[in-house]
Parts: sequence; structure tokens; C-alpha cells
Amino acid sequence: MPTRNLILVLGDQLDTNSAAFDDFDTSQDRVWMAENEEEATHVWCHKLRLVFFFSAMRHFRNELTDAGYQVEYHELSKQPSKDRGNSFSELLTNSVNRFHPEKLIVVQPGDYRVQEALQETAESLGVELEIREDRHFYCGIEEFNDWAAGRKRLVMEDFYRQIRKSHDLLMDDGKPVGGDWNYDKDNRETFGKEGPGDIKSPRSFRPDKITEEVIDLVEHRYADHPGTTEHFDYPVTRKQALAALRDFVKYRLHDFGEFEDAMWTERAFLYHSRLSAILNIHLLDPRDCVKAAIDAYQSGDAPINSVEGFVRQIVGWREFIRGIYWREMPKYIERNALRTGEVDVPQFFWDGDTSMNCVRECMKSVLKHGYAHHIQRLMVLGLFSLLAGVHPRKFHDWHMAMYVDAIDWVSLPNTLGMSQYGDGGIVGTKPYCASGNYINKMSNYCKGCQYNYKEATGDDACPVTALYWDFLDRHHEAFKDNRRMTFQVKNLEKKSDETLAAIRTKAKKLKEAVRNGERI
Repeated sequence: MPTRNLILVLGDQLDTNSAAFDDFDTSQDRVWMAENEEEATHVWCHKLRLVFFFSAMRHFRNELTDAGYQVEYHELSKQPSKDRGNSFSELLTNSVNRFHPEKLIVVQPGDYRVQEALQETAESLGVELEIREDRHFYCGIEEFNDWAAGRKRLVMEDFYRQIRKSHDLLMDDGKPVGGDWNYDKDNRETFGKEGPGDIKSPRSFRPDKITEEVIDLVEHRYADHPGTTEHFDYPVTRKQALAALRDFVKYRLHDFGEFEDAMWTERAFLYHSRLSAILNIHLLDPRDCVKAAIDAYQSGDAPINSVEGFVRQIVGWREFIRGIYWREMPKYIERNALRTGEVDVPQFFWDGDTSMNCVRECMKSVLKHGYAHHIQRLMVLGLFSLLAGVHPRKFHDWHMAMYVDAIDWVSLPNTLGMSQYGDGGIVGTKPYCASGNYINKMSNYCKGCQYNYKEATGDDACPVTALYWDFLDRHHEAFKDNRRMTFQVKNLEKKSDETLAAIRTKAKKLKEAVRNGERI
């Protein structure tokens, strides 16, 4: 039977309510899905990331098949020689030549590179490609551009308030519930010397037969990739995703806000949700999360600071970041405002082998779980990369490789922009830079570390602290007029020429070690 429409479902679009399925006719339309080598290897993907995507895709394929959809699905094999193509373009070309569809339909991809490849392939084949809006998000791309038009600066808080108003989220007669729009000031507590105590870990999901087959595939085909599959416990179906959301709301949302910036040794998750991965492949809808959190507030099960903080991450940062991505691409990925050289991430960002306790602890979580919470990403790993002068694009590539939840639209503005200040202030008004003192304040990482977070020079100098002062010194002209950097710049200017010379010498050795792949 002739194929009318070939519906392309990408690995981050696993939603049966997707616009891709609007007007789907099971008698003449066909779904197309593909695991492919290009997407698995264009960055050196963490094994858990590969298992998560392939397992979730295969489960979604089965869900569609059980519902009566015709699905053309391309599985990777253990032996690369058995594959019918290495890229989206090759696989799609083979399928179009077999089925001769009148039209290709896809929801807006989450990666500009993938969208370009699909458009080029469709054009070369002489077949129409229809790109539909992704209604998974609260704010469409055109809507964001309308909001951004004419503004001198794009401020997330302004955007967030607009979304709150337009969707009536945590609003009471046109005013924010509780009286304030933002409770971030209440969400910076630390655990103190006593530590976090007992916190229920996020719910685990035991691998089923499909996931076990994928784990076997990844261990054979991608044996040299970073990380391990030993601890795979991610939800890979819509049912499991909803169970993970219920678990977070019941056991951790209450204290999420107060301690969302805190870190602690050997505690990867604390009060964080670990929902970002299933959100970003659309197994979980953001409206599910927002409704569940607001319901918890209204029933008295969670305080306003926790609920507002969680809602802000979803309808504020998440939507804002996506708008920035599509507004600024494709030039955005080439931005390098601080003019760093072609410095790659340190070797210990791949294997965790470092004497810096803060980096080592965060990398344990990344290697074991393909995860680190936002402060570990921004104010430990991202901070070190920024201070060491790593090229922002290379930091982004590493982030895409190592985190299960990384999709290009969300990773790029957060890494290149917010974390590395590569966009010169589009996402953030200042670089997120700090000395080891910040890490000591927000965690117990510095306790027992061979380095002294207070020292910038000498054998026991904290690499973060030494590189922090060097960073401010070498970018003094760029930051001296930034009002949000006034305090830091003034502290730099108080240092003697002798002290600064010693800091520069120490920092030079550290940066050379990073470039040479040495252990620090």
C-alpha cells in the first residue's frame, strides 16, 4: 500500500500526543524511527546516555506498534558492518526510496544540526518536509521572538513572569501567590556540619528485557566510551516517568527549594528531582510537573519557596533557554566572547582522576549516573572549565557527551552561555565565577581535600582559587564596568603586584597541566 506521510519521530520526541501524529491515518501513514551511528558518536557519548535513548526509543516503538501504527524502525546491531547506514540522511534516504512517501513530517527537532540534515536530505530527494511546532513547550518559538523583539536585554525573570501570567500559574487575582514572584533568596541554604541526613533517593527502575538487550549492545559496540552501564535505573516509558514524578513530589519537593544549591560528598541527588532527562525526551510533559507541584502547594504538602523554585526551573529557565537557542542559532555555537584558545576539557572530566575533591566528587556522579545537579554543573565543573580557559564549544561538546539529559537546545545556552560566558552576556549578565570559598560554603567537599580553598599560591593552593583570581586579572578590562562584578573587581584591585605575580605563575602551571592532560 502506498505511503502518504512518513512521520519522523526523533529520539527526544517520544510523546503520543505529539503534533507529528495529528491527522495520522494508520492505513496510509507510517512512523519512521532510527538509531544511528552518527548520533551515537558525533560526541563521545556516555554509555548510560546511549542506553537511555535507545531503550526509551524501543519502548516507544512497541507502544506505537501495539496501538496499530506502522513503524519503520532502524536498530543498531552489535556489529557495525551489519548496519544499513551511519547517519539520519543515509537511513532516511533508504526508507524514502522504499516507501516513496508524498511528504515527510517532523516536529521541530531539538538540535539545529539535525534539522539542517533533515532539510538537506528532503531537498536532495525532492520530497516535501513539513516541520510542525513542538507543543510540548509552554512558549512557541514565534511567541518567544515576539516577546523578545525590541528589548535591549533578554532577562529570564521578565519572561518567566509573562509565562506565569499568560498561563495563570501560581497566580491569585493577577498577583503572584505568596506575594513574591521569586523565592530564590530562600533557596540557598546549606546542610551545615551535620550534613543532609536521610533523604529518599529517586525511584529506581530495574532494566527489563528490552533495556538489557540495549545494555548488551552498548557494552559490545561502544566499549571504549566513558561511564558504565552497571547503574542504569532510568525510567524509559511514560508510565515509569509519571511514577518518577510522583516519587519526587511525595518525598523530595518539600525541601527541594531550601537546599537546591547545596552539595554533599557521596550524595548525588539530595532533594533534586532527576526528571530532566525524561522531560527532555518528552516522556514527561512539563505541564504534568507544574500541576503536580502546584497541587502539592495547594494541599499543604510543599512550601511556596520549593514549589515556585521548581516551577521557575521549568517554565522560566527551560523555556527561556529554548527561546534563546532558536533565536540565536546557527551563529550562537561559534560565540567565544572571552576569546579562549582551542583548549579542551581536562582529562579528568572524562575519568574523574583528580586530587581536587570537589571535581572528583562531581565526576563520580557523572560517571556513575550520567547526572549532576545544577550547582555541581555550574559552580564546580563549569566553574573550573571557565577559570581554566577551556573553549566554550568544547565544554558544550563534553556536556552533550556526558549527561543523559543533554539535548542541544538546552545544553548549548546553558553551557556556552550561562556557564562559560561564551555569548558575552546574552543568557547571563555576568560570568558565574567564584573562588574555592563558594564551594566550601555550599558543600563539605573542601573538608579533607589536599588543597586549601583559602590559598591561591603555594603547594597547597586550591586550583579553583588560584585560577579564579587569575581569571579576574586577565579579564579585568572586560569586567571592571560590570555592576554585578564590582565587589569581585575591587577585591582583585586590592591585591599587591607581588601577590598577583605569584597568582599568575601558579595559574600558568595549572592551565598548562590542563592543556597537557596532566593530573591536578
